[in-house]
Amino acid sequence: MARRPMAASADTGRLRARGRTADHAPVENALSRIRALHPGFPPGARRIADFVLEQPERIVRMSVTELSEATESSEGSVINFCQKLGLSGFQQLKLSLAQEIVQPVHFIHEDLEPEDDADTVCRKIFHSGIQVLRDTLTVLDPKALARSVEVFRSAKRIEIYGIGSSAPIAEDAHYRMLRIGLEAKVVIDSHIQAISASQTDPDVAVLTVSHSGSTHETVTSTKLAKQAGAKTVVITNYARSPIQAHADVVLFTMARETRFRTEAMTSRIAQLCVLDALIAALALADYDRATETLQRTFDILSIKRF
Repeated sequence: MARRPMAASADTGRLRARGRTADHAPVENALSRIRALHPGFPPGARRIADFVLEQPERIVRMSVTELSEATESSEGSVINFCQKLGLSGFQQLKLSLAQEIVQPVHFIHEDLEPEDDADTVCRKIFHSGIQVLRDTLTVLDPKALARSVEVFRSAKRIEIYGIGSSAPIAEDAHYRMLRIGLEAKVVIDSHIQAISASQTDPDVAVLTVSHSGSTHETVTSTKLAKQAGAKTVVITNYARSPIQAHADVVLFTMARETRFRTEAMTSRIAQLCVLDALIAALALADYDRATETLQRTFDILSIKRF
């Protein structure tokens, strides 16, 4: 398998370890995975990707040899391409494409049009959100989530970073962690992020939320924290990105861009769901303490209500 420029750790060094099923069972979003990873593919893999995206129906009837000949690639390159998608091999790609052809999801990814009425807008937006969650579930690695729990439980302090559209997600993570009794702080100013990250140490764990994984400010802050010895967990979209080189653990979402909604907008619901899963897993790992703290904070907040 071709090397990918991610983190050197076991959590981020191999994309194939995330989202890959244990057998040949089809996945629901093979074409979406190809589109998400396409910009980072080398020329050979890009030729295969283009062929698959343009003629998925034909792929279902082809052998690995036929596809390699059609794309002027080796059979090994085709297999490597499949594994980069988190699939076990060419057979699983064919099964996945066949499922998408038989049960097309294009209506879920329909873009908004200027003439759409309110009913159509609601249907398209809600269907898009549902599909983002389904796609994210297929690429979110439960083992990576479990490692994140270990990282945060072993830390004396947690710092949370987010910029722009990721800032509200970071603030929500901060609130949720406080509610279950974790020592956490959120930093959404880029200058303060850099200063704070540089002053972390091995007793600190950092959670960075960055859809693109390419925002200079959050990449820099995560890098500084990593260099200072902190453990780093990143929530980002399923694709190659610079921030993954500085992450001990990566939690993937999967979102696509449309004319009226950027990927960062559609990814928010997925980021929140990943965060929900993380907080729930953290609470269950220390159930008695978490439930006690939740009740205590609930009682405290009750004075704010009429």
